[in-house]
This record gives sequence, structure tokens and C-alpha cells, in this order.
Amino acid sequence: MSDLKLKCSGSKIYFKNREDAALKLIDILPIDSMKREDWIVVAASYGGYSIAKVIAEKLRAQAKILFTEKVMAPNNDECEIAIVTESEEVVIHEELARSFDLSLDFIFSKSKYVYDSMILNKLSKFRSGERITNIKDKNILLVDEGLNTGLTMMACIKTAINLGAKSVSVAIPILPNASIQTIESIADDLYYVKSLDHFISIDYYYESLEEITFENIKNIKDK
Repeated sequence: MSDLKLKCSGSKIYFKNREDAALKLIDILPIDSMKREDWIVVAASYGGYSIAKVIAEKLRAQAKILFTEKVMAPNNDECEIAIVTESEEVVIHEELARSFDLSLDFIFSKSKYVYDSMILNKLSKFRSGERITNIKDKNILLVDEGLNTGLTMMACIKTAINLGAKSVSVAIPILPNASIQTIESIADDLYYVKSLDHFISIDYYYESLEEITFENIKNIKDK
């Protein structure tokens, strides 16, 4: 890309902000052919919600968010061992689980605690307690601001499949090359602007990536 700028430590900035990322995704999506069918654009995170809204407007589609939470390793609040979604789908980082010698019973028990204490509260405030609806027999485009481990996106894909989606595609501004095969193995299509062999973190490749909170997405929803 000719408009790339260098960030500190020599990293490359590929996107000015989330809106810029959304517009770059629109450039690579087959928008005209997609418009021939009905789509629901689903954000896989708070940060992906504003991107999903921009793409949904272009597709004349609904924009939704699928709530997820990380399940962290014992005594390590920076290491995610699993993701639980609002439909109670649990995807486990098996390698990490083995390295911590964690049983499936422990992981599922902790996932249930995270679901009950965190996700249900958000569902109550955002959708009056209802889980995501209208997925069955619909084309789903899952969107996020980028992928780090890819665990959250895998959980979202599996959730959409298990809820009966007609098709499940993924649109991501930037991701590690190592995640491509994993996502493509279960998604119908994968669209991305940039992939990297040596991936640092999502915010490293944005000029500005402000933190998005639950309250922020409630405000975006109401606009």
C-alpha cells in the first residue's frame, strides 16, 4: 500500500481508524453480488461493532453484535484459555489448556461462571435478556477489527453455524497468516485487507484505535 506510514519501532500503519478499516473492507467485499441476497452483519467484539455498522449500511443489511467473554487461566488474567459466547458455545485453546494441565470440567465450569456473571448481565441491558436472534437460514458476515489468536472468531463462527445460519463468512481488516487456514476451514468465505507472518497486536497497525466499552456500543446502537 502506497499510503502506509511508519509507526514507532518501524511498524507499519495500515488503517487510520475503524472507519478507514471498514471502507477498506468494503473495497474488497463483493458488495454487488452480496446485495442479491439477505445478509446480517455481526460484530465479534465491541471494537468490531462500528465496522459492522458501516458495512451493514453499504449492504442495506442489519447490524448485530454477538457477545463473547474470555475465560482466563488460573492466576493469569492475561492468558485466555477459552471463549464463551452468548449462546453458551465454548471454544477452548487446547494447547494452553494442556500447558496449564486444566481439565475440561474445570474449563466448562469456569465458562459457566463467566456466562452467568458477565454475559447474561450484558444481554439484559442490551437486548432485554434475549440472545441473538434471526440467524437461522440467513447469510452471516462476521466482522471484527482484527484477529490476534483467532479464538473469539472461531467461537463466533461455530455459534452462527450451530444457530442454523445459511452461510457464515468472515471480514477482517488484518490478521496473522497463521490464522487464515483455521478460519477458512470452517467459514464459507474469508475476506481480509492484510495478513502478516509476524503479527504483533491489532492496535499496532492502526493509527488510532480507541477503546470501545459496553456503554459505547449501546450508544452506537441507538444512533
